[in-house]
Amino acid sequence: MKAIVCEKFGLPDTLVVKDIPSVSPGQGEVKIIVKACGINFPDGLIIQGLYQIKPPLPFVPGSDVAGIIEEVGDGISNFTPGDKVFGFVEHGGYAEETIIKAKACFPIPEGMDFITAASFMVAYGTAYHALKDRAHLKTKETLLVLGASGGVGLAALQLGKLMGANVVAAASTDAKLALCNKNGADHLINYQSEDLKSKVKEITNGLGADVVFDPVGGPYSEPALRATAWNGRYLVIGFAAGDIPKISLNIPLLKGNAVVGVFWGRFAQQTPKHNLQNIVELVQWFKQGKLTPHIDKVYKLEEAPQALNAILNRRSMGKLVIKMG
Repeated sequence: MKAIVCEKFGLPDTLVVKDIPSVSPGQGEVKIIVKACGINFPDGLIIQGLYQIKPPLPFVPGSDVAGIIEEVGDGISNFTPGDKVFGFVEHGGYAEETIIKAKACFPIPEGMDFITAASFMVAYGTAYHALKDRAHLKTKETLLVLGASGGVGLAALQLGKLMGANVVAAASTDAKLALCNKNGADHLINYQSEDLKSKVKEITNGLGADVVFDPVGGPYSEPALRATAWNGRYLVIGFAAGDIPKISLNIPLLKGNAVVGVFWGRFAQQTPKHNLQNIVELVQWFKQGKLTPHIDKVYKLEEAPQALNAILNRRSMGKLVIKMG
């Protein structure tokens, strides 16, 4: 089968396209013919050896997969060959076939195509776990979303609105903010040209944001933390800006707020039943037309390095997806 292979840690241009042996499912696993695979920011970190998970070389990157089950392993009773599914793998998605654990695999609902399915799991799963389970976001609270035009940022924006929050979208360009506005943001901040902390205080009449959703890091983290309200919750999602910020611990002390880590992949592995319930709720919202991934561009498998460069250099909005064959 054809796959994108990481043979040495490095930037996307070091990836190679090659034929690798086919795979077979083991106990509790299914084999799928991959129809589409979403591109996520951590993919670009994994291939550089900069992520929490470091697969042994060589490996196939990619985690957000959608396709058709070809074979099921022992102990599987809830899936059969021919089922259309989407799910999450630690790596192995940028290939024509992959193996996925059955507990991380879900039926594709009616009305969802493979491209959309490959854009859904990681972004919405991460955002919903963050807002629901980690921040306990309440109706009428103010939610500040950094990097709000990205895949996980837009998911947080949409979910924040569904959960009844007042959503402040922050991004680096007016074009990105226009997309946030189209997706229902109540307020917009260009943190390249506006002071993030003072703008949040102005929007909230001096109170600050109840919840900050931060997948960006870098220079925006400290002003966002300083812009939180009393008893606020600051969600650490990731570091798309490249730098892992150092936070002065007197800030949460003085504000009585919480700095909360969000690692959805670990949550999904440790508590699969809880994750299943979240996915069921998200799929229901999709079927009701309340959640819609924004697909920025679809690439061929051979173009995966281009897609990764786009997401690493923050040139994309919403989701990028690889479509197979």
